[in-house]
Formats: sequence, C-alpha cells, structure tokens
Amino acid sequence: MNVISSPSASRPAPAPEPERTPSPWRGPLIALSLGLAFLLGVVFAEEGAAAVRVWNNSTAYNHCWLIGPIAAWLAWQRRERAAHLAPAPDPRLALLAVPPALAWLAAERLGIMEGRQLTAWAIVQVFVLAVLGWRVAAAFAGPLAYTIFLIPFGGFTVPLLQHITARFIDIGLDVWGITHYTDGLLIETTAGVFHVAEACAGLRFTIAALAFGALYALTMFRSPGRRLIVMALAIIVPIIANGVRALGIVVAAEYIGSAEAAAADHVLYGWGFFSAIILLLVLAGLPFREDRADHPRAFWWRRLIRPVGPARGRAVALATAAGLAVAAAGPAAAALLSADPEPQPQPPRLAAGPCAAEGDALVCAGLRAEAQVLVFPTAATWNEVAAARRRFARETDTDLTFAVPTGAGGVWRVRVQGAEGRVVATASFLDGRGVGDGIATRLAQAKNSLGLGAGRPVVAAVELRAPEGAPEAVSGPRARAVAEALLAAQTEGLAAQAAALSRGQ
Repeated sequence: MNVISSPSASRPAPAPEPERTPSPWRGPLIALSLGLAFLLGVVFAEEGAAAVRVWNNSTAYNHCWLIGPIAAWLAWQRRERAAHLAPAPDPRLALLAVPPALAWLAAERLGIMEGRQLTAWAIVQVFVLAVLGWRVAAAFAGPLAYTIFLIPFGGFTVPLLQHITARFIDIGLDVWGITHYTDGLLIETTAGVFHVAEACAGLRFTIAALAFGALYALTMFRSPGRRLIVMALAIIVPIIANGVRALGIVVAAEYIGSAEAAAADHVLYGWGFFSAIILLLVLAGLPFREDRADHPRAFWWRRLIRPVGPARGRAVALATAAGLAVAAAGPAAAALLSADPEPQPQPPRLAAGPCAAEGDALVCAGLRAEAQVLVFPTAATWNEVAAARRRFARETDTDLTFAVPTGAGGVWRVRVQGAEGRVVATASFLDGRGVGDGIATRLAQAKNSLGLGAGRPVVAAVELRAPEGAPEAVSGPRARAVAEALLAAQTEGLAAQAAALSRGQ
C-alpha cells in the first residue's frame, strides 16, 4: 500500500533561531567600570579621601553625599538615549587628558588640593569620553558634568564672603538708623558684640544653592541661556539672602535686647530662611520651564544617532589603556619628586611675655600656654604644611578669628574655641619670613621642592587652654588681650626661632 502522507512529512521545518547580536555596551561598560575603580581607588585615592573628609567635617559640604545618587538619577532619566546609541571607543581622545594631567602635577607641587581634585575630575571625564566615545558622552553630558559638585571647592571664598556679609550688615544698620561700630568682622551695637564667623559667611548656602540650581537647570530647562541665568541666580541670590539674614539677627537683637538671644540657633533659622528663598526661585522659574516632551529641544540628542556596530575589543582595550596611562603619568611623576621624611618637631622657644613660669609651663592670667614647632623637609609640598596647621588648629566654622603680626612679615592666625576652652594661634614660615597660603608662597615652596631653593617650611603653634571645667575663661576680652600680648612677645621668641629654622639654620 502506498503512503500518501504522514504527520512528519506534513510538518513544516522549524524556523532557524535568530542569531543573537552581542550587546554593544557590555565590553565598554566593563572596561569603564574597571578603569574608574583603578582611577578612583588607586591613582586619585588621596584626592578622593580628602574630599570625603571635607564632606564629613564641614557643614558646607555635607550635601556632597547626595551628588552621586542625583547624578545616577539624571543618567537614569536619560536611559532612552542609550537604546539608540552605541559606544565608539577612540584612543585618540585620551590625549585630551594631557593638559589636565600637567595641571594636576602643577597643583600637586603647589600644594593645592582643590586644584588636584578638579584636574583629577577632568581626567576622569576624558577617560569616560575615550572609552564610550564622544556621542555617548554628549548625550549624557548633564549627569557627567553634575559630578563636579563632588569636589568641595569654594572654601577660599570664605574670607571674602565674611567681609561682604559684614559690609551688608554695616550698610543695613546705617539705613535702619541703629548706632553701631564696625571693626573688620566685629560689629558692636547697644545690644552686644557680633562676630561674622566663617559659619555666617554664607558659603554653605551658596554651595548648596549652586548644586540645587544645577539640578533645577538640568531637569527643567533646555536652552543654554536659561540654564546660565538659573546658575547666576543660584550664586547671587544666596549671597544677598545671607546678608539679609545676618542683618536681621543684629536688628532683632536691638528689639530683644540681647545679642545672645537673637543669635541663638541662627544657623538653623538660616536654613529655614534659605529653604524659603530656594522655593521662591523654583516658583519664579516654573513659568519658563522647558521640560515638556513636545518642546523643540527635547530630542536634540537624536542628531547624534548613527548606525554603529559593536565596539571592537581592540578599540576598547586601547582606549582604556591610553586613558589610564595618561591619568597615571602625573601621580607617577609626583611620586618621583616627593620626599618621604616626616616633618620634625623642634623644642619650642616660647617667650614668656605676660605669662609667669610654673615649672616647665607658662601660665597667663589663669590660662596654660603651650607651643609646638614643626620643621618640614625641603621637598615637602605646601599642602602638607597647610594640613599640619589645620591639625594644630582643629578648625571649625564657628570659631572667633583674628590676626596678630608675627614680626617676621606674616601673621598669627588666632582662633577662639570657647566650647573647647582653648585659644590657638598658628603661623607658617618660609625662607626666613612669615607667610600665608597665597600663590606666591606656594610657588616659592614648589621651587624649593624641585631642588631650586634651600628654604624649609616651618609651622609654629601656640595654645592657651582654660582650667578644667571653665571653658568660658577663653571667651572674654581679657583672654583675647592676653593672647595678643603673648603672641606679640614671640617676635623675639617663637616667631624668631621658626623664621631662623625656615632658612635652614
């Protein structure tokens, strides 16, 4: 019998499974992750650790812990772009890191940690550009740029902001008709004496407003002009608002009759005032928003799209290697120039001045006086010197500060820390003279560190400590007068010793 058909003969042949295309993102993202781990964990670990210390210790930069998650959220909001783009690694783009690498080395020799952090950030951005390609980097430029706020920059503006705030109060009191006397950062009225401390400078408000303004500009606006206006307002408005806040505290004291009562919890109240100002800025910007999907600029990034195949493994490897090599060149050169010897303490020659000797110590109007002198190797950078001075001072942004001439050209930087019951004064010396932290000092020490000079940095510190259980003893005008007299006596004592040591004597 003939078989006309069978089930197997009539069943159509199974369709071939579609060939799986490897993801164009896998290789570049793995290389990027490993490269960033190496850069942040090894090459620029010192910069990262310094930034984290500032985040933890300074109220002006506590918000930096939020920057990473915010940048990740901004990238997630743009995830649709990744579906239409593919990485295009280009080793040649790594050459863009050469200028910031040279700038990093210059900042390292000058001892400017903020400069090192900013140039390290720029090098990391170039590394991302080289591994992912310029089209992907352009599409995610906003989240990448937002990470700039991970760097605790702007601290150098505090003295300027303090004087702006003091001037604002001075002018405001004139307009208000309140009798007052201004001496630098000290403002005296009939209600009491006010000091514009570092905490009152408004840096914390300005930096936080700048970070918020950048987020607002990236999410609500498309045009560069409107974004620039938002950023300008995020700088100017908090400075003016901080002046109004500080003026309000002094004016309120006139009506309350107590400077201490008016200033109580003024930082907390300041944050409430600041929040209200930010809310007003947000409401003012809403009528001009450009975040709608139908906005002409909403899909500008689609002009970057072009057919791109999976990135070749060789291109990924070359781009990664080139980026890491350029990034590591600066720290490698700095390691060859750096000196390992630790700074050496020297027996201090503290002049008695208004103090009386009691055994091995000096006692000044009930306050115990001690001193320290630290001599650095010639090859040290100024960053090490500034860090040692900060360790002596244990700086906080609520300290009352003033200066006393050293007699060698510089000044003692004095901090009254009432809560700890101490007055501490620090001064730096180089090449036989008192110096500050300016660029001229840093250039001089950079020259010394390269073997072109013989001077050595020296840090001297004097501390007056209150008796046990009486920290308020350092807060009055008498304690300040004693500190000024003791430091003035060091012209022929500790300051002269430090200046001589800084010449190599």
